[in-house]
Formats: sequence, C-alpha cells, structure tokens
Amino acid sequence: MQRLSGGRAPGWGAGIALPSSHTIMIRADAGDAAGTLRHELAHLALRRAIRSPVPRWFDEGYAAYAAGEWGRMDAIAINLAVLRGAVPDLDDLNGALRGSESDASLAYGLAMTAVMDLARRHPDQSLTPLLALLTEGVPFDSALRRSTGLTHGQFTVAWQKDVRRRYGVLGWLTLGGLWLVLAVAVMISAWVRRNLDRPRRAALDIGWPDPPADDDELDQHGQGV
Repeated sequence: MQRLSGGRAPGWGAGIALPSSHTIMIRADAGDAAGTLRHELAHLALRRAIRSPVPRWFDEGYAAYAAGEWGRMDAIAINLAVLRGAVPDLDDLNGALRGSESDASLAYGLAMTAVMDLARRHPDQSLTPLLALLTEGVPFDSALRRSTGLTHGQFTVAWQKDVRRRYGVLGWLTLGGLWLVLAVAVMISAWVRRNLDRPRRAALDIGWPDPPADDDELDQHGQGV
C-alpha cells in the first residue's frame, strides 16, 4: 500500500482513496473492510463533487460522518480528551490526522464532531447548503461563512466550546463514569467503615475463651456418658 500510494498511506492505515485515478485500496487484514470501503467511497464522492480544496479535517470528518462511523468508543475517547484539556484547534487537527495511530484515532472522532457541528448550525440541520456552495466552486472559508455566518476562526472557537459542553464531565458520567465513581465511593466507604470498626471488634474479643477443639468435645461427651 505504501508503494502503490506513493508513500501517502500511514503505516496504521486500513485504506486509502486516490481520487485522481478513482482508486481505493483496502487492507484485508485491518478489521472492518466494509466500513473502510464506505469511508473511502465517501472520499471519492466528495472529491468528485467538489473541485476546490477543503481542509483535511473536513475531508476526513465528512467521510467518517457519511460512513456512519460514530460509536461509543469515539465518545469515550473525546470525553477523556476534554477532561485532560486536550481539544486542539482545527488547524492542529489537520496535523493530528496524519500523526501516530493513537493521535489520529482521537483526531478522526474530533473531525467528525466538527462536521456534525457544521450541520447543526444551519437551519436545515444538514450539510446540504455548505456542500452546494462548495460544488459551485466557492472557496471553503467563504462557503463556511455563508452557510453558518461564522468565519473559520469563529467556527473553531464555537466548535471547541461545543465539544467541551457536550463531552465534558456530564457526558463522561453519562457514558459510564458515574458507575466508576460510585464503585470507587463504595470501596472507600467500606475501607473507612472497616477501619473504624477495628477497635470495637478488638474490644469484643477480649475475655472470650477460645472454642474447644473437636477432640476435646468428644472426650467431654464420653466422660459424661
């Protein structure tokens, strides 16, 4: 794949689309081949309809969005990133998409949230108006401003705020963090209770004779008979 793609495919990549030759390459040993095919087909469809360049975050986010790749693990990863304060701006996201496998995995999820945010910001709740402008040849930044009323920089700030709001502590708790917090609280409560009860249990043991062994009980019963 590295040779056929001219070195453009990352080592961890499952597939790559080459719009100039209408070619898709997919690794058969990389998991969900059908899902990868949907993703790469979305790339080809977008590039075929739009001739003007688009940011990498939009290209990858749109392909993930069109392929229906959003899942629970993406939400958990983004929640953890928000809790760590690791929400990049969109320009940094472009670089992360070609970074290490772990960085790219998070970046793909974040790129998809940006595309979904673009759809939510239009009264139609869809990408259709933005895509229509791009199809007409309108530059991406101008199409973004005309479809959302925001410049690229304004949208970046608004998207970051939206990610922090949607995937902050409340989102983490909703996705299972609450059960973890409760489990830890129960464990701590049990440990504290056990330590508080230790002196009382020790005091109750004072003065109580040890129970007789089984052999002693048999001898005593025999003597009584």
